[in-house]
Amino acid sequence: MVSYASIKSRLALDEMSSHSDTDSASSRLAVVIPALNERENLDLLIPAVKEVVAAIGLTIEILVVDGGSTDGTPQAATRWGARVVVQRERGYGGALLAGFADTTAPYIVTMDADLSHRPVFLEEFWRRRDQAEVLIASRYVAGGRADMGRFRRLLSHVLNRTYSRVLSLPFHDLSSGFRMYHRKVLTGVTLVARDFDLLEELLIRVHAEGWQILEVPFHYMSRGTGRSHVRLFKFGVAFLKTLVRMWRLRNSVASADYDHRAFDSPIWLQRYWQRSRHRVVFGFLEDRKSVLDIGCGSGRIIQDLPDAVGLDILRPKLRWLKPRHRLLVQASCDRLPFRTGSFASVINSEVIEHIPDSPDIWSEMCRVLRPGGILVLGTPDYGRWLWWVLEWIYGKVLPGGYADEHITHFTNEELTTRLRAAGYEILDCQYVGFCEMILKARKPEEAVYMCDLSSRPDALVRSRLSSDA
Repeated sequence: MVSYASIKSRLALDEMSSHSDTDSASSRLAVVIPALNERENLDLLIPAVKEVVAAIGLTIEILVVDGGSTDGTPQAATRWGARVVVQRERGYGGALLAGFADTTAPYIVTMDADLSHRPVFLEEFWRRRDQAEVLIASRYVAGGRADMGRFRRLLSHVLNRTYSRVLSLPFHDLSSGFRMYHRKVLTGVTLVARDFDLLEELLIRVHAEGWQILEVPFHYMSRGTGRSHVRLFKFGVAFLKTLVRMWRLRNSVASADYDHRAFDSPIWLQRYWQRSRHRVVFGFLEDRKSVLDIGCGSGRIIQDLPDAVGLDILRPKLRWLKPRHRLLVQASCDRLPFRTGSFASVINSEVIEHIPDSPDIWSEMCRVLRPGGILVLGTPDYGRWLWWVLEWIYGKVLPGGYADEHITHFTNEELTTRLRAAGYEILDCQYVGFCEMILKARKPEEAVYMCDLSSRPDALVRSRLSSDA
């Protein structure tokens, strides 16, 4: 597996002697065009691209990535002022990687050399560039269409619908190669695919990182001259392999929207668990405005509390949440960036089992909670054998899920003893599936505590706190 970052670093040292750093640095937009024996089409495409971009008033560089043409494609590209990049890895995907590695422009457009992607659409891309980090010229959203034969249209629909439904993706045209990327989304992405299936893998990995993707209606035209380079059997095998890999990614915690999708999961048990937890947590809250959700992830709880503050340490999850929630903070739960007594309610659901048990986590949670405030604390009850069974099954069904991340284990007795030692009043305890406990506890009103809730019940330090600690 090769990342863009590693390719770029390697090429910068010993493969880019012909690259003009000045030209790339001054260009706001790079147009990457993979080409194999496309001389006649490039004679029309490159001048058209230049004309459209000149009308917008942009400085651009055009990179034609040549895959070993024998018809004079490199010469035609050079004649029209494009820069030729020699493709060193196989396939359509290898061509895109070479183009990405050879430019430093902040915006990158990829388009085919066969005239099926009309350059005039670059105006639409540029106008919408701030609406999302990736723009897709989509044939299959309202307003889009495609001029192609019935058999090819059928294959395209089957491919896109299969990927969309199997992977629970909100996109209609994953196989469109006409896209605009913000450079930052490509940095550090590791890709396995090297053929046309790289388009799907790249889009899914970008989505998994929480970046915003927008489909823009587009009219796909039939190719100009020449013939397609797609080989159906090889194409099908590659897409099937990538589908399997991407299913594993989509059903792992590495996917930014994993928590969100679990609420509507096709797996009944996962759906039941998420919805039951949501119901219990909301039932425990007495104030839904002054709320801190620690370790909010991309779950429905924070989305359904518009006035709450969501806190998580994982940037991709917060990035995905950003268009859906306005109050988000990236921080660690052992160093909460809030003043003492900031919240009437603190939610800490399915967090403490994922991290080493530290007194700082508990004392910080107590510190930011107002006297008389409500703590909603949820974690698996490892004192119940059913949880051990379910966790084993969950790990087999969804090996990329959270099962292997539970490194700290609590029982009901341990948790209630710890909370009471800190002065909390246990108001209620409900179970999800008979083995995930969710406790509702009230912080004492008569004094403000610095709660050291370590595993020792006597590790409680009572002190007055300043209001701006």
